[in-house]
Amino acid sequence: MNLFNRIDPMVRLLTIAITLAVLVPVTGTARGIAQFVANAAVFLLFFLNGVRLPRHEVAAGLSNHRLLWPLTLWCFGGMALAGWALWQAGQGWMPPLIALGFLYLGCLPSTVQSATAYSSLAGGNVASSVVAAALLNLLGVFVTAPLFSLMGGGGEAGFHADGLLKVVMILLVPFMLGQLLQGRLSGWVKDNKQLTTWFDRGSIAIAVYVAFSGAVEQRFWTQVEPAGWGWLLGGVALFLLVGHLGAWLLGALVRLDRPNRVSMLFAGAQKSIAMGAPLASVLFSPAVAGVVLLPILLYHLAQLVMAAPIATRLNQT
Repeated sequence: MNLFNRIDPMVRLLTIAITLAVLVPVTGTARGIAQFVANAAVFLLFFLNGVRLPRHEVAAGLSNHRLLWPLTLWCFGGMALAGWALWQAGQGWMPPLIALGFLYLGCLPSTVQSATAYSSLAGGNVASSVVAAALLNLLGVFVTAPLFSLMGGGGEAGFHADGLLKVVMILLVPFMLGQLLQGRLSGWVKDNKQLTTWFDRGSIAIAVYVAFSGAVEQRFWTQVEPAGWGWLLGGVALFLLVGHLGAWLLGALVRLDRPNRVSMLFAGAQKSIAMGAPLASVLFSPAVAGVVLLPILLYHLAQLVMAAPIATRLNQT
């Protein structure tokens, strides 16, 4: 029981969502209803994000140029190029949708909660971590899908007008509404922090469940040979190395002080399942989304496992 309680709650929920999708996938006419529920949950998720992110924190974060600009370039430039390289290298070796998943992984923004928590544990600049990671997620609403389409060059990576409309209506509009109603609702959100935190996690789990249900219905395991799973694991391991080593070295190159360099490491190397799962459910059909999400799901689990010992080590040096 103690071991179960030590597992990150998000990891537990993702495991439950994937298990349910395998055992009891939503299919047929029920899928439309499930997709509507998933979209509604994503809408509310980004509405709450808009309520929670204070405008003055956005302004304060913009003033830390030495951290913010290199971090943004690494997250949407260096990591996106690493994802593109893995996608290209995987042609003919990986299953096509898994290879595409690495490109999608590279275009995602950073995490907020875990990047901030581990930055604090490692002696990083916590205030800058919070603002930088939040701003990366805000930029991700505008940048991730078009960047993914641009680097993918069409086909299944194509970003069409209907996809743009979905992103605007389900991600951007609720976020802006949350910002507008921040003065009225921020107090309620703060008073019910535990409830809203579980809603955040639940909405992500719903998006993963619906996506994997479609993949299960299409028998996605028949699309991935044993060697393909090996390439998936190897690709994630390589991406973890590039993400962490690249962020740490870039922090030294631009001469960040140690606290900001630590913040750069965690915010630059981690990728957001909170953005990845909902956005995939908007951009892709469930059958495609379930397979495309495999790299980000595995990367998310691995980054949580790696972060604690790295943070502890940095705190001791």
